[in-house]
Amino acid sequence: MDNYLLYSLTVLLFILSFYKDKTKTKKALKKAWKSFEGILPQLLTINLFVGIIISALNPQLISQLIGAKSGWLGVILSAVIGSISLIPGFVAFPMAATLLQNGAGYMQIGAFISTLMMVGIITLPVEIQYFGKKLSFLRNSFAFLFSFLVAFVLSKVVG
Repeated sequence: MDNYLLYSLTVLLFILSFYKDKTKTKKALKKAWKSFEGILPQLLTINLFVGIIISALNPQLISQLIGAKSGWLGVILSAVIGSISLIPGFVAFPMAATLLQNGAGYMQIGAFISTLMMVGIITLPVEIQYFGKKLSFLRNSFAFLFSFLVAFVLSKVVG
């Protein structure tokens, strides 16, 4: 129901914008399309990657590797995978929901999302150029450790 309301409001506001100033509205649509074109390759790649993982790994295997019963070993595995992944947030959260629906545990997904958003093994060389080696390693180390705190809190709140 909320989706219909939001889409209706969007269409109504778009019509109002078009009525008020056609040129600006067309310019905004062109900018939006350019942004979408920039995001599309990442989005398709990640969706393909998640689709292959979900089809290759059945819910039982996902549950075994990063499910609630995998415990802290699953949390460590999730944190390591999150640390070396380079996935944008707008894709990571729906992917996390899909993994949860297929047997992943909340602690493990919490560690995965935390490290995914805060630890950057892939981007570390660029970070070192801007912040220096010591600060970059410290920041990434603390962020990695923080993901375990997130997992622990989730185990107390959810599980």
